[in-house]
Amino acid sequence: METIIVQLPDRDLPSAGAAAGSASGRPELLHLGPGDAADFGRGLPGTGEVPIVLPDPGISRRAGRVEAAGDYWRLSNYSHSLSYVVENLEGAGEYLTVAPGRLGAPVPFEFSRVVLPALTGTAAFKVFAPQHAYLGDRFVAAVGEQTVHPFSLDPTAKYFLVLVALCEPRLRDPSETALPGAGEIVERLRPLESCRDLTRSAVNYHIDYLAFTKMRLESGDRTAPPADGGRTGAKRARLASAALRFGLVREEHLALLPRVRP
Repeated sequence: METIIVQLPDRDLPSAGAAAGSASGRPELLHLGPGDAADFGRGLPGTGEVPIVLPDPGISRRAGRVEAAGDYWRLSNYSHSLSYVVENLEGAGEYLTVAPGRLGAPVPFEFSRVVLPALTGTAAFKVFAPQHAYLGDRFVAAVGEQTVHPFSLDPTAKYFLVLVALCEPRLRDPSETALPGAGEIVERLRPLESCRDLTRSAVNYHIDYLAFTKMRLESGDRTAPPADGGRTGAKRARLASAALRFGLVREEHLALLPRVRP
C-alpha cells in the first residue's frame, strides 16, 4: 500500500524508464510505500538521474528528499542557503516553509505542491498523501470516568447556526478579516424557517451564550449591554477564531445556511 503518490514534473522527452502512459499525455507518477524515499534535483552526472528530476540549472543535483512515513510524508532540504515551500493545494494560500538543511520535516497536507526557487522562476512537483488514518469507532477507553467534551456544541441548535453564520466569511476565504455583525447575521439566517423571528438581541444573546457558557472564552462582566461596539466585535473575533482553530465549525457546516444567491 502506497503512502504517497508523487506527480513528476512534465518533461519534453520522457526517459526510457518512464512509467507506462507518461508519453500519452497522462502524468507520470511515482508511488512510495511506508519507509520508501526518493531524492529530487537536477540529477547526478554519470550515476543516473534522481527519481524526481527538476532540470533547471538553478536546482542542485541532489536538492532534497521526500520520504513516506506511516500515513504522512517528510521533506528534507539539502540546500545550504535556500528554503523550499510546500503549498496546500486545498487551502487558500496555506503553505509551510522548509528551512535550509532541515531534514525530515513532516508535511500535514493531503494535496501538496513542493516549490523550489530556480533560474526560470520556480520548479515544482506535486505530492498526494491519500492514506491518512483516523480514529475509528472501535476505540473505547478501557477504564475510568467518561471524558467530557470541552466544547459540547449542538449542531441542531440555533446558537450553532449563529456561530456558522459568524464564521462563514473566513470559511469561504481564510484571508477575510471582517466578520458579520448581529444585523448581518439576522439577515443571513432569516430565510430559514427556524430563524424567521430572529432578532439582533437574540443573536447577541447566542453570541454571549457561546462565549461565556459553551466555549468559556470570557470571564468579564456579563451584564454589559450587547451593543455592536468594540467589546462585542472583539468577542466575535475571539469566538470565530477559536471555533475555526479547533475545527468546531467546518466547511461542511455551511450546508446548514441558506443558499447564497449568485
